[in-house]
Amino acid sequence: MPPCHRDTPGIGRRLLSLVYELLLVTAVILLAAGLATALAEFAGSTHTRTLTRLSVALGTLAYFVWQWHARGQTLPMKTWRMRLETTAGARVPLSRALLRAILAVPCYGLLCITVLWALIDRDGQFLHDRLAGTRIVTAL
Repeated sequence: MPPCHRDTPGIGRRLLSLVYELLLVTAVILLAAGLATALAEFAGSTHTRTLTRLSVALGTLAYFVWQWHARGQTLPMKTWRMRLETTAGARVPLSRALLRAILAVPCYGLLCITVLWALIDRDGQFLHDRLAGTRIVTAL
């Protein structure tokens, strides 16, 4: 099924989902940081800060990639009735979920260019979705 604008959730709904996502990601970050710090301290490592940062980055990446690949949605996406799929309408492969996650970091970081892009995109998709070959659609 080709992309079509009516299947794309509105920008407001996607942004509200992101607020909810921030709450869950905060929990993932706290858990990853706590475990990494405890393990580094227990092992007597002098690189606690580096190990903690790496664990937080990998934990956050794993959270998103696994959810998008395995279920096509995170809990906030499910709550707001959205799902992620390829532009062909298929389940998102692990490699594409990873690419989307990696692309999302600079796209959100550069003055939220991904949100501005969604306002002018022909299908209303975020920039990192366009680049990764994915799209967010309304889940039935």
